[in-house]
Amino acid sequence: MAYMRTFLIAAALAALPLTASMMAPAAAVPVGTSWVEGTLVHISSNNIKVKDDKTGTELSFLLVPHFDQVFSGDGKTTYQMKALHSGALVKVFYDQKFLGQRHADRILVLNRRQIPVKQQKG
Repeated sequence: MAYMRTFLIAAALAALPLTASMMAPAAAVPVGTSWVEGTLVHISSNNIKVKDDKTGTELSFLLVPHFDQVFSGDGKTTYQMKALHSGALVKVFYDQKFLGQRHADRILVLNRRQIPVKQQKG
């Protein structure tokens, strides 16, 4: 019984840094060091798939619950997830720290002329 209690305490302490990092404000969370720019192929509540326009490969990214890091190309205007749709040109900043899976840190919405979107009508 004492071993189980020790194990549970150790597991809780090990998860503490992960929990603290998930509760940090969005402005304090650094953007991933890698990025891909391409056409949005698929989007759902927990993942996004982007086809890299340069290489033609499709990359899939996990989205954390309540993901809200969707911005215009200049980074000044925020968008809701429902503003994203298949065929849109996006730039996804990501990293692979959590269990080796790629997850999106920030998504920029661009237009087809590679110019950041100034205003989106919808």
